[in-house]
Amino acid sequence: MTRYLPLIVIALVAASGWFFFRDYLSFEALRDNREALLAFRDANYLAMVAGYIVAYVAIVAFSLPGATPATLAGGFLFGLFPGAFYVVVSATLGAIVIFLAAKWGLGEALAARMDASSGRIKRIKEGIEANELPMLFLIRLVPAVPFFVANLLPALVGVALGPYVFTTFFGIMPGTVVYTWVGAGLGEVFARGDTPDLGIIFEPMILGPILGLCALALLPIVIKAVRGKEGV
Repeated sequence: MTRYLPLIVIALVAASGWFFFRDYLSFEALRDNREALLAFRDANYLAMVAGYIVAYVAIVAFSLPGATPATLAGGFLFGLFPGAFYVVVSATLGAIVIFLAAKWGLGEALAARMDASSGRIKRIKEGIEANELPMLFLIRLVPAVPFFVANLLPALVGVALGPYVFTTFFGIMPGTVVYTWVGAGLGEVFARGDTPDLGIIFEPMILGPILGLCALALLPIVIKAVRGKEGV
């Protein structure tokens, strides 16, 4: 029972967060409190950075609502750089927390069961293990994969912490840069009374390079499959 405690805590905090904090972790909250946030940043920059990182880690670790507004806030408060860097570090730390909780609670037992099984389930796990880094990069790069799914799935199939951290840190960079870039321009958006265009990541000029990175991540898998068929 003890090993399930971290997951239980995360689930309870996530449920409470969706109920109590969703109005506070929103674009509207950022818009309404922007002047106070900028004033605090100018007077206490290091404290603002520390507070931002702690808040973002909590949002990711407990799967709270507000990851997108928090990313926009990183760009708004700190600019594209170092804003994007703060977001990547914070998101990676939060992802590590939920990964370890899931791995400790369910991952090890589930991975052992998959190893002991036969048929399709075992083949899926073996396929992931044989192409671990490309697959991990792929689930981080594809915009359609929810962030919490990409955080939990590797833990449930027995991925080690090292590859998970590596692919998370670098795999989330492209999407993070896009949304932080949008956040960096929020001052003008607020001045016009508009809302940011979060669909920009699906614009051809943005989506094209990301899909190119996805194809690059798939390339080792394709090469390995072709060589396997040819007996190389």
